[in-house]
Amino acid sequence: MPGTLMRSISARHLITLTLAALLLSACATRNEAPMSAGLSEDDDAYCQAHGGPAGSPQYVACRKDRDVQRSDALTRADKKQRDLGEYMLNHPN
Repeated sequence: MPGTLMRSISARHLITLTLAALLLSACATRNEAPMSAGLSEDDDAYCQAHGGPAGSPQYVACRKDRDVQRSDALTRADKKQRDLGEYMLNHPN
């Protein structure tokens, strides 16, 4: 009987740890730019291919533009998430 109780507790702990890991992994990816923003590739490689060598004025401008695009995409995604949360609170059915 004690072996069964021990396995039950171990299984419960394993399930709890798995759920906690999933929740934390969702938080870790929250600040990534949405894939629909077209910013999934490496900014450095993109700007070297389209703006010139690292350090050139075109490269720096490209990196700034990519930062602004990523920031805008995150802002839009956050607003959509908030709007969805508010909708769900106001329409529980």
